[in-house]
Amino acid sequence: MSFRRSDGVWLNEPERWTAEGDSLRIVTDKGSDFWRETHYGFNRDSGHFLGFPTGAAFTASLRVQGQFQALYDQAGIMVRIDAHHWVKAGIELSDGRAMLASVLTDGRSDWATAPYEHDAGDFWMRATVADGVLRLQVSADGKYWPLTRLAPFPSASSYLVGPMACTPERAGLEVVFSTFRLTPPLGKDLHDLS
Repeated sequence: MSFRRSDGVWLNEPERWTAEGDSLRIVTDKGSDFWRETHYGFNRDSGHFLGFPTGAAFTASLRVQGQFQALYDQAGIMVRIDAHHWVKAGIELSDGRAMLASVLTDGRSDWATAPYEHDAGDFWMRATVADGVLRLQVSADGKYWPLTRLAPFPSASSYLVGPMACTPERAGLEVVFSTFRLTPPLGKDLHDLS
């Protein structure tokens, strides 16, 4: 699927980006972030997100390639209803290493992290939303998809889904997104990792 589709909508379009074929290359702006309230007490909705419309149920996946260097550098996939209801998931640099991270926001944000044992500079993320449930999966090769998170997620008649990147502490993270797929929900068993 092309990132140049006419139905893609930028939230906080970065100053520098290009789309060619099925690849999207972006360079993050300074101080970009998505967060609501928890622990820090602030709201940020300045991260970069290219959202594509979906129906009420879907599976979306994409490949992410980037060199994470500074605290909170992050890139991955986002599913969004509005500024108060969204999830972002991917790699985020925290405590000196690349972490598999997800933030689910339903009014306020949570944050879940785990060490990522594969190449953080090249990975795939998959999000499935159906019947009020969110399923997040990560892959090192685009074939084997371990579960990273299963959670309730607000039901909506439509969502926006697509690539997301933020650099709260700096500018200049270059990320290439590719192999974007948006389909009806896969409907696989929870322990089917294909």
